[in-house]
Formats: sequence, structure tokens, C-alpha cells
Amino acid sequence: MEAGSLLRPGWCIPKLPLRRPLPAFPPLARPSLSSSQKAEGYRGPKPKRNLVADWVYSNDDTVRILPTYVGGFSLLAVLLNRAVFGIAPVADAGSTQSRADLLTLGLAVTDILTGLVWLSIRPKSISMVDPQGVECQRVSPYLPDCAASELDWFWESLSAVTCCRSLVVVYDNNCILQIGMAAESSKCGEAEAVDVAKLIQGSLYQGIMNSGAQSYLANLSLYPGKSELPFLPANTQAVILQPLGGKGILIIGGDTVRGFTTTDQAWISLIGDKLDATLSKLVAEEGRDKRFKLESP
Repeated sequence: MEAGSLLRPGWCIPKLPLRRPLPAFPPLARPSLSSSQKAEGYRGPKPKRNLVADWVYSNDDTVRILPTYVGGFSLLAVLLNRAVFGIAPVADAGSTQSRADLLTLGLAVTDILTGLVWLSIRPKSISMVDPQGVECQRVSPYLPDCAASELDWFWESLSAVTCCRSLVVVYDNNCILQIGMAAESSKCGEAEAVDVAKLIQGSLYQGIMNSGAQSYLANLSLYPGKSELPFLPANTQAVILQPLGGKGILIIGGDTVRGFTTTDQAWISLIGDKLDATLSKLVAEEGRDKRFKLESP
């Protein structure tokens, strides 16, 4: 086989589906519990509940308007106090009562303004969106079964436990996998192909290669670099860019703003290292006798 043929550009739909059935295992034997153990129930540690936080969460509107009521009541109380006890309406700087009333009025106005701010500022609800695009499943025909199986497992796991809806793997200047939802090209019904040459020249790819660290675009619409990812659905909410050593990159698109947790990011980073080791080994095997170099299409 010619050196570099492993990841040579080219697409095909695999003859066998990517999803492979898992081997069947015998059912695990569960220990039987006695009647006394069943009556006692769970005896392990129980999670603690913050009653104050639960009450605030369930009464959000009341909590937001409460400072306004407190401030208004305090302001009214000061005015009634001065009217009932015959205190002069004009504040006297030499009077202790006047100085106390001025301090109370300041605190009351502060409470009222705080309540108005809380009512005007509310957190924006974050919801999952349906990607606008077409289903895509493109795999390099030169990948051996072991590498294809590993990529298949990664995609299945990623799409099952995270908000991932699109996955692109670029390695050694070639796109070896594009799966999930993709933007629709000018050809009706077909997915937009990844222009690897244009992607590599972009600032996103260059920044990832220079830093060697994962980049998380939690709200993709706020980043001007979104234009460098035209193959992703137009309404992709979040993107993770994970380098594969110094030779490639994982592009993971999600359907929720800030949908990838810190645990997801750490797991993706570890999987990226594993994929880099697998692909590097395949490239080394192909180029054992001479330097590995991809040919231009």
C-alpha cells in the first residue's frame, strides 16, 4: 500500500453500518434481600437539601419583588412616624431623630431600587434546538475496521450522553469523518462537505494548533469565527474544538447554549488523546519505510 493512502481524501458510505451490536452477556445474579432488610429500606447517606434555596427557587417572583415592598413599607413608616409624633417635616441636621430618619430613607430607597433591578433583569431560559440541516454519514474508505469502530463508538457515546449533534474529524489535512447533522449544500438534500484547505487557513484552526489546548465556544453565535464552520448546521449553539496532537482536530457541535459541562469537556479531551494515539499509530505503520506524506487530490 502506498504511504499516505490510509487517510487519502475520499468519501464512501461503509458497506456495514457503523453501529455494531454489542455482545450478549449473561444476566448478573442479584442477591436476594430478606424481609427485614426490605422493611428497613435504604440505609446509606442521603443527600442534604437546602430548604432556603428550594423555597427561593419555587418563589422566584415573590423574592424578586420583596425588596420593593420592604423599601416602600420602610419609607411609609418613616413618614407616619414624623406625622404621628409631631416631628417637623423639614429635616434638622442638629436633631438625632432627623439624622436617623435620613439614614432610614436612604436604605428604603436602596431597597426599592434593588427590587426594581431584580424585576427588570431575569435569566434567559436556555432550551435545546433542532439542528437545521440534513443527516450526514461520511467516512474515509481507507480507514481500517479498528479505527472505524473506535470512531463509531466515540460518536455513539458522545451523542448519547451530551448535547452533541455534529462531529467532524480532520487529521493530517484530510477529513476522515463527518457524521450527524450538517448544513445543507446548494445541491438539494446533500450535506455541505468540509473544505479542509479553507478550514486549516482559518483563525480557529490555527489558534487551536498553536495553543494545543481545547477551545469551548459556549455560545457560537457570539463568535465571529462561526463563519469558518459553514458545514455545521446554521443554528448550532455550541462548539468544542479539540486538537488531536499536532496533526488534526475534532469539531463537535451541540444543540444547546453552554450545553457541554466541565465533565464533558474533560472526557472529550481524554478521548481526543486516545484517537490521536490510534490515528498516529496507523500513520506510522503506513510510513514505516519512508516519511508519511499525504498526496494532494
